[in-house]
Amino acid sequence: MPVSKLVGAKVKRREDPSLIRGVGEYVDDVKLPGILHAAILRSPHAHAKINRIAVGAARQLAGVVAVYTGAELKNRIGTLPTTADNPTLRIPDHRALAVDKTCYVGEPVAAVVAEDRYTARDGVDLIEVDYEPLPAVTDPEKALTAASPVIHAQWPDNLAFRWQQERGNVAGAFKQADKIVKQRLVHQRLAPIAMETRGVLANYSDTQGLCVWTSTQIPHLVKGHLANLLKLPETRVRVIAPEVGGGFGSKLNVYAEEPLLAFLALELKRPVKWIEERRENIQATIHGRGQVGEVEAAVKKDGRVLALRYNVIADIGAYHQLFTPAIPPFTGLMLSGCYKIPAIGIAVRAAFTNKMSTDAYRGAGRPEATYVIERLMDRVARELKLDPVKVRQRNFPKPAEFPFKTATGLVYDSGNYELALSKALKLVGYDKLRAEQKRARGKGRYLGIGVSTYVEICAMGPGFWEYGKVDVKADGKVKVYSGASPHGQGQKTSFAQIVADQLGVDFDDVEVLHGDTGTVAKGMGTFGSRATAVGGIAIYHAAEEVKKKAQELAAQLLEAATEDVVFSDDKFIVKGVPRKGMTIQQIARQAAAANLASEISADSTFEPSNFTFPFGTHICVVEIEPETGQIEIKKYLAVDDCGKVINPLLADGQVQGGIAQGLGQALYEAVVYDDNGQLTTGSLMDYAVPRAADLPRFQLAHTETPTPVNPLGIKGIGEAGTIGSTPAVVSAVIDALAPLGVSHLDMPLTPQKIWRACQASTAAKKRVRK
Repeated sequence: MPVSKLVGAKVKRREDPSLIRGVGEYVDDVKLPGILHAAILRSPHAHAKINRIAVGAARQLAGVVAVYTGAELKNRIGTLPTTADNPTLRIPDHRALAVDKTCYVGEPVAAVVAEDRYTARDGVDLIEVDYEPLPAVTDPEKALTAASPVIHAQWPDNLAFRWQQERGNVAGAFKQADKIVKQRLVHQRLAPIAMETRGVLANYSDTQGLCVWTSTQIPHLVKGHLANLLKLPETRVRVIAPEVGGGFGSKLNVYAEEPLLAFLALELKRPVKWIEERRENIQATIHGRGQVGEVEAAVKKDGRVLALRYNVIADIGAYHQLFTPAIPPFTGLMLSGCYKIPAIGIAVRAAFTNKMSTDAYRGAGRPEATYVIERLMDRVARELKLDPVKVRQRNFPKPAEFPFKTATGLVYDSGNYELALSKALKLVGYDKLRAEQKRARGKGRYLGIGVSTYVEICAMGPGFWEYGKVDVKADGKVKVYSGASPHGQGQKTSFAQIVADQLGVDFDDVEVLHGDTGTVAKGMGTFGSRATAVGGIAIYHAAEEVKKKAQELAAQLLEAATEDVVFSDDKFIVKGVPRKGMTIQQIARQAAAANLASEISADSTFEPSNFTFPFGTHICVVEIEPETGQIEIKKYLAVDDCGKVINPLLADGQVQGGIAQGLGQALYEAVVYDDNGQLTTGSLMDYAVPRAADLPRFQLAHTETPTPVNPLGIKGIGEAGTIGSTPAVVSAVIDALAPLGVSHLDMPLTPQKIWRACQASTAAKKRVRK
């Protein structure tokens, strides 16, 4: 670990000036000569046979260049990929355009290519499709019953896959319990709502091959899948992710439009662009969450949890996307949360429904797990009449017990959960808040305090590697290449901090490049809070190798033995002769002049030996107005521990954005389909996301427990805010409503839902008085 000047410092994001000035280049900003525009006809039915598609009128419209249907492309584009090794997995054919029937509202049916996007849209309106509507099912629990409509004929039970696990003596623990605590919980579907919708531009030339610009988190993975889907050599495919306006996991995918646009460019020999509209975005970009389950805990009188059982149904929609089958098992693996629970049994059933697919959305399975265990801890406290903080403290593993193996088989790398909790309690003034709550209740006010302690799983290892390369050029400038493809997280800044410190160069001399498979040799991308904890370490190792090469060159230039040259105070010096030294930039210049090396370069691939497990405590304080159901968030505090912090400004920004999204799930957001499979929240007029004015001031603090998994001790923090905030907010609301006898409400906790709960309590009290 080097002596750091920049690592740990509050360095302003170098990404922001161009984005603030509006001169950043997104997919829609890329202009090519002769460009065509595509529009997509999407199914208005949740479930329907396609008897006939008439495209003649569209093809005859002036300005329309081509029209394609699913039947025409069936044997020309492969089926969309999914990734999982679950032996029970059932994978239906998922085509770029539907062939014989559609299975959700918004499924692509035909594509129109025209000289401009307005003509392409007009062409879509001229296509006539003879649909034969079929019964639809949108409730995942109903989908698994014998009476349900069948979505894929080869699997009449609509079961997409199973995943189950039982570790420890679950049955024995339930026999020993003083009390069994149960709770049914619903994780509503959410739409990721990135500020930039998806977009694809594809171009092909015989000399350059296929080039695809796409708003993706994973350009290298998309490149490999496009080559496979279109039967092209990978060497003939280049994928560029320019500026990407938010992903939150939704752009960790291979969507129908990517191979479709690539095919159109190959076929028409002209560049073709498609930019997703907001309605398309809510219909046909993946959704998150979508689980319903019942958890039960075997507990002792003092609040210790002996065992858990969790039966859950995951609503995966009509098809799998790239990581759909991986998400529900993540919930199961993280079910023990921050707690030392000896026995856990989980049974997951995934159901096909007539909806868009669910897949990775910020946190991907972990917010669901944290919500389950944290709501359960509150129920345990309430039923045993204990303080919810005490219940949590009684179930924490101690710091000395790390690395800590959970009942689900994970090994938590390092942790001090009690420290984060105690810091949060002190900062928020927990005891005073409880006293204030007691006084408020005496005056008929509904004040609630929600505590959420969480642990997150990041850095995805082993099995998920990342690539980094560092070049010190002859002019002294340093270029850093990363296979991670950040899209708002600020790694152009944090990677430059790491390399500048390592090489002893000025921060402004370091340029970070990423997101172009033609520039960066290989990579996996940014997801699961892995970019710095894995990609940053690959760059760190590459910089280490660069220093070794510089040491050898310095030895030649300084006429000393290599072992006598050391790196000290940003210079390579000869031992015992500190005046005889050179910076790495001087070495690069002189080595080039002496024809020893044109640059000093090294690359590295880092694959972590284990996941990392950030953790923390979030506390939310709310007051409820029973006459309207309005919730006022009076205080929000987060203490997060992501190991070594490279840049506190970036860490705080990640936490703030995450809290906003978790709070959105708790209070506002829900993707809603009616019983016929029509999406009733298909625009931002119907789908509520929190705005800045809806958010409180966040009080943020950190503890720092480095991970032993990588040499910089970095854990990751991109999803922490989302994971910690949802149960904190919900628990605060339920705590506020406790005097009314309310013990649980499902999200989102809208004013109407709160008001109804208050009204029901008042009515019940009146009935008792009569």
